[in-house]
Amino acid sequence: MITADTRSLSEVHSSVSTTYQGFWRRLFAFAGPAYLVSVGYMDPGNWATDLEGGARFGYQLLWVLVLSNAMAILLQTLSARLGIVCGRDLAQACRESYPKPITISLWVLCEIAISACDLAEVIGAAIALQLLFGLPLLAGVMLAAMDTLLVLWFSRINIRFFEGMILILIAVIGMCFAIEVYLAKPDFGEVALGLIPHLNKENLYVAIGILGATVMPHNLYLHSALVQTRQFGSSLKDKRTAAKFNLIDSAVALNASLFVNAAILIVSSAVFFKHGIEVTQIQQAHLLLSPLLGVKLAGILFAVALFCSGQSSTLTGTMAGQIVMEGFLNFRMRPWLRRLITRSLAVIPAVLVIYLTGENSAYKLLILSQVILSLQLPFAVVPLIHFTSDENKMGAMANAKWVKILAWMCATVIIGLNGWLVFSTLSEWLEKAGPTGIFVQMLLFPILFGVGLLLLWILFVPILPSQLRRSGQTATSMPAPTREDTNLSLYRTILVPLDHSAKDAKAISHATAFALQHHAKLILMHVEEDVTSLLYGTMASTAEVEAGRAYIESIVKELDTQSILSEVVVRHSNSPSEQIIAVAKSHHPDLIIMGSHGHKLIGDLVMGHTINIVRHALDIPILIVK
Repeated sequence: MITADTRSLSEVHSSVSTTYQGFWRRLFAFAGPAYLVSVGYMDPGNWATDLEGGARFGYQLLWVLVLSNAMAILLQTLSARLGIVCGRDLAQACRESYPKPITISLWVLCEIAISACDLAEVIGAAIALQLLFGLPLLAGVMLAAMDTLLVLWFSRINIRFFEGMILILIAVIGMCFAIEVYLAKPDFGEVALGLIPHLNKENLYVAIGILGATVMPHNLYLHSALVQTRQFGSSLKDKRTAAKFNLIDSAVALNASLFVNAAILIVSSAVFFKHGIEVTQIQQAHLLLSPLLGVKLAGILFAVALFCSGQSSTLTGTMAGQIVMEGFLNFRMRPWLRRLITRSLAVIPAVLVIYLTGENSAYKLLILSQVILSLQLPFAVVPLIHFTSDENKMGAMANAKWVKILAWMCATVIIGLNGWLVFSTLSEWLEKAGPTGIFVQMLLFPILFGVGLLLLWILFVPILPSQLRRSGQTATSMPAPTREDTNLSLYRTILVPLDHSAKDAKAISHATAFALQHHAKLILMHVEEDVTSLLYGTMASTAEVEAGRAYIESIVKELDTQSILSEVVVRHSNSPSEQIIAVAKSHHPDLIIMGSHGHKLIGDLVMGHTINIVRHALDIPILIVK
């Protein structure tokens, strides 16, 4: 059973209507999730790998972009189908299918990938600020960490507005690079030759970086949740329709991201490779574009597009992190706090590396972040293929045979290239380490062995003995109430804290309804917080205190007219939460009804403590009325 607490992105789940007549109107209603996903395919990490690939190898690696994009469309389509058919995101499906140790391991790997992606966004935003405003890179990294407040604001807006804003950022990036390609005037005959596969030891690292930057693992978790923001029926026909429109959405959005990535590589090839210039940092690319193309606008467009790329990736990356944590751990954290933790994990290493080794190291960090993403990719792809091929989960919408073949071919390519990369990199490290190589082996071999075992378990889980593939943690469902439960009056005494404000009216209204239904007694509590009350307690007599007494008496009289028994408790303190807890412990209410302040944003942090303190201190049901 899927409850409101177990749904992906429950705040916006099924919030977008798709019940429109006509193909184009329905297509527009379903459009959006893939555009949020496509942002991750054109983040600053992609820029680094595309720029290096074009500057060092010309158009040779263009085929890697096209292949990666085709793989991305297939895998993102499978991710969307999982969300549509099962009503679960990929992280939830893993938690409910795998033993807890496997689930925790997958979560850790995914968090590492998200931190690596966030590292790219931090550095990309810092570089863009440096290019546009001349800020030192270290200062830009620190400033980039402040976008947590931006995410806090965007987490409260309508999902369609959010999608529209991301689409605007994508359009700006696309227009910038369309102009860049026009200014670069590439030889399209040579561009076409770049579509022929060509791979060797020299370009392997960059090729895998491009693959990791294009097919991003956390996007598979994100897409399976985002498609559930649309309203569609539960019938097989409705689900097939939703899957069809999401396929179109994915193809259009991801081909738009292919254009951006290909444009970066083409511009880099036409400008830098042609002139024999090796790009070792994004700033260098920005500085060289204007003189080489003869137009100052080229450098400005480059920086603007980079900034838009970093900010759009930041917003969707936060959402992906929320889905991963909630899905794998069944644990919900406020988006701003989640963002703060993730960004700290990215900012700290970025600051340390840039401070210790200089600004030139930022470019290498970008490339490394994309390779880390690629190494984590099999741990998202393999479960996705297993789940969408399982007829018990997907029913009639399980993968067809030809889809399984294509999907496993993608997985084989990803695993094979990653294996090659690990072997090559490890051999190089051991060769450079010399006599200290034994310490490198002692550090890395146990980690690689554990990760390798995890990958083998995931690959062959369908044929493992049942005791090794015991199911995971299923979604919690409520037991059906018995006749005794439904006839039992649960609430005999109800505590209602009042603060002489407008929010009291709704709290009293709800309390009255409960009292009439359950024949309960209401304890009306008020805490006097003015200075005179704190000094003189019950002996205090000020206009404010007298007004409070008259206010409570008027409520009691109204309750009397409805034959509701009530008791008034007045305390004098500057800590309402402590007094509420004390009264609750002395009067033993069965229910507490409290009015919510309804503060927004910073007010939640500064003024929203009373309810939280009370609910954590008491083991009593609390109804919070806003």
